[in-house]
Amino acid sequence: MIAIDQVLISDAVVEEQFVCDLNKCKGGCCEDGDAGAPLEIDELNAIKNSIAAAKPFMSAAGLKELEKQGEAVYDKEFGWVTPTIGSGICIYGKRDAQGVILCAFEQAYMQGLTQWKKPISCHLYPIRISASKKHSDVEYVNYEPREKMCSPACSLGKQLKVPVYLFLKDALIRKYGTEFYEALSATAENMRLAKK
Repeated sequence: MIAIDQVLISDAVVEEQFVCDLNKCKGGCCEDGDAGAPLEIDELNAIKNSIAAAKPFMSAAGLKELEKQGEAVYDKEFGWVTPTIGSGICIYGKRDAQGVILCAFEQAYMQGLTQWKKPISCHLYPIRISASKKHSDVEYVNYEPREKMCSPACSLGKQLKVPVYLFLKDALIRKYGTEFYEALSATAENMRLAKK
């Protein structure tokens, strides 16, 4: 376990290797799970402010569910989450010609139509963050890929020798800041050297 400020990071985040292989998984994390993508409270406003830019990149079914369910829904177990279509694909996901699910917010972001990329929980996947039940200011950062769905990404990560924390550099900096990421990177390097 690596501790940086009030954040406890699983060793697997620096020891395991991972690179998304969208051609194989088809963005399955956008439809696989018990609920939609978890949202932080400030992301409810981010969605509200970005929804107009995202709508042109949504599917007809997604737009229909947006009208019905709204921009976010509250789940008893997970808190605020993105709505889904029939407990499956996120309403903001749309399959391209190759069957890969693309995020409407990310598409709008890449075209410069919004400043918000997508929910941080999506950006950080396969890292999952949970709050301590005993200490509300402590967070746990764990590496939790889906065994079958993410096996191509685990294989590609090993082939390219890319550790999880390096693959998720932008997402980790977005969540915790540059200083945090530099501390994590230095710790990872020290752990690597200690194993030699």
